[in-house]
Amino acid sequence: MPLDEHTDLSPDELQRYHRHLILPNIGEEGQRRLKAAHVLLIGAGGLGSPAALYLAAAGVGHLGIVDADVVELSNLQRQVLHGSRDIGRPKVSSAEARLRDLNPHVDITTYHARLTSANAMELLGAYDIIVDGSDNFQTRYLVNDACVLLDKPNVYGSVIRFDGQASVFSAKDGPCYRCLFREPPPPGLIPNCAEGGVFGVLPGLVGTIQATETIKLITGAGEPLVGRLLLVDALRMRFRTIELARDPECKACGTREITSLIDYDAFCGVTSSEDAAVGNEYASGAADDDEKDEITPARLDARLRGGANIALLDVREPYEWAIARLSDARLVPLNSLPQAVHSLNRDVEMVVYCHHGARSQAAADWLRDQGFDKVRNLVGGIDRWSLEVDPSMRRY
Repeated sequence: MPLDEHTDLSPDELQRYHRHLILPNIGEEGQRRLKAAHVLLIGAGGLGSPAALYLAAAGVGHLGIVDADVVELSNLQRQVLHGSRDIGRPKVSSAEARLRDLNPHVDITTYHARLTSANAMELLGAYDIIVDGSDNFQTRYLVNDACVLLDKPNVYGSVIRFDGQASVFSAKDGPCYRCLFREPPPPGLIPNCAEGGVFGVLPGLVGTIQATETIKLITGAGEPLVGRLLLVDALRMRFRTIELARDPECKACGTREITSLIDYDAFCGVTSSEDAAVGNEYASGAADDDEKDEITPARLDARLRGGANIALLDVREPYEWAIARLSDARLVPLNSLPQAVHSLNRDVEMVVYCHHGARSQAAADWLRDQGFDKVRNLVGGIDRWSLEVDPSMRRY
């Protein structure tokens, strides 16, 4: 981040950043370094919202934002970068408008796209620091490996329910994300925020910590979270730090076995949303028997319209049922399934669904263990049904 005449501060900037300029660890030189910096935010959601707001307010000269989603009503409980009037709008568009209003001196580049192995190296390569606000393991491993290959600091954060984490990976002499998590957990073992919930203010805490670490890296102030993992317990308001060391056997930053980006959806054992939407194997019914334990929304819709006798079992919670549900479904929350199992018909084909498919997968597996051999899991749950079959259904 070289300093030249382009990083000189205008009278308006001198006034705007006055509280920074009088700090001994930042001062005018630190503020000019902020102005010269290029920072890429992965995600404009719960973590990306506070991180983007504070980085823009601090005067980071160029912010990039990658996000493929649109604003939904259920986002607004925690994604404070967006408002009610932005519902249905691409998140990068509402983010850009808000950040330009907050600080017109910041250049903003948006990418309304999903970060993939095909575009990650080019996108990340144009920035000095990467702030990972993603909410899934495949993107975290993708960001990590790209940062290691490009020698870029990766300011990491994650949240679930009442717990959060933050660290700085892939910095000089420090560990990377793979040093901490060599392999991803089995699919469905750890719920995402849509399945497990998240305390609304928690992303604000962790995202602000990510912004703090980014500013420290740029200005050289303080001691960044390199080689340390910060754990946040919002219920008890406790913060503790775990020391991390670089793993010499890490395939990314240790042995350097990873020399290019891979298929991270396959690595994490999940089906990408793009793969699910294109080339659906159930669309023609040709592969129906190949996936006897699962069924897609499009295939289920076709079979129901064709008059198939299928029992629909909803294993979500009552409040979710009140938001949206499939016609003629029966509600049996997952934790109530053992008590209700004797009232279920073993002789009728059954499709189990939840919000995104994790709880219903667990329910379907348990039912098979109880002798139900005609049960399937709805892939992607009711959320995917709303995207591919019934766009009028409320999403949450």
